[in-house]
Amino acid sequence: MRITPAGGAFALAAALTLTLSACGGETAAGGQDRAILRLALNQAEGHPSYVALQNFSDRLEERTDGRVFIDVYANETLGAQAEALQLVSDDIIALAIVSGTQLENLHPDFVVFNMPRVFDDVEHQLTVVNDPAIVGDLYTSLEDSENFTVLGGLTQGSRHLYTSRPVTEPADMAGLKIRVQESPLHLAMINAMGGSATPMAYGEVYTAMQSGVLDGAENNEVSYVTQKHFEVAPHLSLTNHLVGLDYLIINSDTLDGLEQQDEQAFLEEWEAAYLEHAELWAEATEEAVEEARAGGAQIHEVDDQAFTQALEPLQERFLTTPAQQALFDAARAAAEE
Repeated sequence: MRITPAGGAFALAAALTLTLSACGGETAAGGQDRAILRLALNQAEGHPSYVALQNFSDRLEERTDGRVFIDVYANETLGAQAEALQLVSDDIIALAIVSGTQLENLHPDFVVFNMPRVFDDVEHQLTVVNDPAIVGDLYTSLEDSENFTVLGGLTQGSRHLYTSRPVTEPADMAGLKIRVQESPLHLAMINAMGGSATPMAYGEVYTAMQSGVLDGAENNEVSYVTQKHFEVAPHLSLTNHLVGLDYLIINSDTLDGLEQQDEQAFLEEWEAAYLEHAELWAEATEEAVEEARAGGAQIHEVDDQAFTQALEPLQERFLTTPAQQALFDAARAAAEE
């Protein structure tokens, strides 16, 4: 299945081809070739993802004596995630951070890690999505068709419900219109939890909740605060229904083209990057919770078993092949280790 960009994506790719390549080159100190790996990111400079990736670049440049450098383009400078993914596939840039839903569109087995309750928490998630024994075949499955390799994941943190009135069990969701991403799985997830799933663009959510068009949304604590959603949906219910995930992808030819010692340094520093990102995310989450409380938000514990039972039927509906079920079972087994 070939990625097909829409609208201005073709023009964007054409323009960037004139100025970028996946692995730009120049001469480093000492006269050796210098590989510049351009990375597309949809977050701002202050976001934990940008900080961790910039530190990744700094360490990699030092480890390789300047031979390899990652140039991080924040704020969707190189386009939205779908466009960035296309640029990596076309060997115009080397790297991109993309969400799980983007990869699910290319290979259905990625749906497993988008499932509610597949991960207990961030630590469990990162153990699974960076374990080659579990994800090795999945992460190389797009190399032939799309020319990129998945390297691992950055957490988006635990996602919870926030609403105009308290929610502690699925019955409390009756009649509540909850914003979701445009995804069959996300729609089914909110409906299974007892609410009325309402797809809507992210930028419209605040106004919609303020006016009563929406009664709430679901997201992590950091987004709850940075988007000021606590002002119009003051009840945060810790449902932990989903632990979100972004992936780092790399153009396969670029990865193969690195010298062995530089590839080893790259992979080792990537591991340090996703672990640092998790620490930064935990700090940002704590700060967000404090800010939400200071802003008047009320935080509610929920009937975890009731929500788990409500979400369980989604497994049968969305895990439709033996391979998907095996991947889900392997992820769950890791929680017991």
